Amino acid sequence: MRLLHTSDWHLGRSFHRVSLLEAQRAFLRHLVATVEEHRVDAVLVAGDVYDRAVPPLAAVELFDEALHRLAALGVPTVMISGNHDSARRLGVGSGLLDRAGVHLRTDPAGCGTPVVLSDEHGDIACYGLPYLEPALVQTELGAEQRSHAAVLGAAMDRVRADLAGRAPGTRSVVLAHAFVTGGEVSDSERDITVGGVASVPAAVFAGVDYAALGHLHGCQTLSPRVRYSGSPLAYSFSEAGHRKSCWLVDLGADGGVSAERVDCPVPRPLARLRGPLEELLEKPEHAVHEDSWVEATLTDPSRPAEPMARLARRFPHIVSLVFDPDPVPGRHETGYGARLRGRSEQQIAEDFVGHVRTGRAADPAERTLLSHALDAARAEETAEEAV
Repeated sequence: MRLLHTSDWHLGRSFHRVSLLEAQRAFLRHLVATVEEHRVDAVLVAGDVYDRAVPPLAAVELFDEALHRLAALGVPTVMISGNHDSARRLGVGSGLLDRAGVHLRTDPAGCGTPVVLSDEHGDIACYGLPYLEPALVQTELGAEQRSHAAVLGAAMDRVRADLAGRAPGTRSVVLAHAFVTGGEVSDSERDITVGGVASVPAAVFAGVDYAALGHLHGCQTLSPRVRYSGSPLAYSFSEAGHRKSCWLVDLGADGGVSAERVDCPVPRPLARLRGPLEELLEKPEHAVHEDSWVEATLTDPSRPAEPMARLARRFPHIVSLVFDPDPVPGRHETGYGARLRGRSEQQIAEDFVGHVRTGRAADPAERTLLSHALDAARAEETAEEAV
């Protein structure tokens, strides 16, 4: 059986306030085309369909369009809710959608009840484990501890118990949305830490033929049978080096797994540039990034005038500007308390001006202005105390 593993669509998400709706629509059409071109037998969507619990109307309409396209293929789709989704909202109408071949699994109580697929070699039990918030599902699943490892372990115990009661040779697939030990994170995943521990061991999926994971946005292989598809689009500059793709997984008659990556369309490449403003504006090697989404980190010792406007003339799609001045030779940074100790309010204010303008201290006119401001503040304070 051939499976297409995807996750973390985050419909409705923007990239530094730039709408990604059309890029997400292009991905979903690419997904449908991939199913047709590669003769996929089932589609697996491992959570975070939406970017937030109450998505914007445009995202809901895009999801509706995707469901219609997938249902029209006549290819089963199994989909779980992730930590960004509202499980109850996403699960509305799941009974009706089942009849169309779109199987939404959003209720933790159904962890041990699979969608049963079949091919010429027999049945494949496909279990959907939605994102399991320990505080909400510990009692329901009978987990011994309130932790991600405990609740996911309890859910997998139900999976293995159901699988043990099925015909010998039944193959198995699990969809889960979790942070599994060994996975590489990026800046765009929401923290799911509970009690200081967010990760679960990959061994929790022992006993199943393939675990299709969601949550981490980089496509990665933890073992031949445990993989993240990653997000189809980049949602932070930390993903600038990612190759966005889905997994095309072939599940053999004996449960053997082979997989290859299918690249997703890239709406616009990402570029992280660093250096003094003038270098970013003039260096010819940056020409390749002029049509990219750009994050520019300026290392000038003092903030230049109108840096965003000037950069935008060369990089019209710049969306992020960071200031990180290079250290000034001979200047040693000390703790905040040490810098203030024994200094007057006037000196502290002047030091602040020199700090934010790295290397350029307050001039005489600015020192006078600071002095007048401090005097006025003290006078106001004295007047309030006298009332």
